[in-house]
Amino acid sequence: MSVLVGKPAPSFNAKAVVNGQVVDAFSLDQYRGKQYVIFFFYPKDFTFVCPTELHAFQDHLAEFEKRNVAVVGCSTDTEMSHWGWLQVPRAKGGIEGVTYPLVADTNKTISAAYDVLVGNYDLDEFGELYAEGELIAYRGLFLIDKDGIVQHQLVNNLPLGRSIKEAVRMVDALQHFEENGEVCPMDWELGDEAMHANHESTAAYLAKGS
Repeated sequence: MSVLVGKPAPSFNAKAVVNGQVVDAFSLDQYRGKQYVIFFFYPKDFTFVCPTELHAFQDHLAEFEKRNVAVVGCSTDTEMSHWGWLQVPRAKGGIEGVTYPLVADTNKTISAAYDVLVGNYDLDEFGELYAEGELIAYRGLFLIDKDGIVQHQLVNNLPLGRSIKEAVRMVDALQHFEENGEVCPMDWELGDEAMHANHESTAAYLAKGS
């Protein structure tokens, strides 16, 4: 598994569904210099855990937007599959009401670039191409700053849903560091005391908790 933290987020141009409309050329590059990005992968449309995550991001979209964060989802399904799922009501397992972009990684190259693809292609002893694994995406999440650099990544296996609260917390921690130059200790949340990156500050912080 590649660690992308500290590196430029892999660029791509792909079809997507944005606020219910299919667009032919979508790229994260549009946010560079303007917004932070939460870019998350999910395994499949029309499944069970995935809609709980997609709706959770939608339900908390105002919290991300308040922090100048764009939320973008991605799976290896086609843009028409995304669109079709958006037509299904929430009560029936659909994602009707999701407005943020859903990228169609139909050829698997985006998932491969972010190293969240389950399985890969290979050649057998006869030189025939075969697929190993499902060729869908793990539950990857990447926090990308306004310079296009990955600052946080999290990758869960297929059955394990993520925490929206933790995603928001990571945004708060990054922005606090950028604005104040203070580092954020274990379980830090917005409004908590942070620390300067030196031994004296650390000792003083720990002494307060003793």
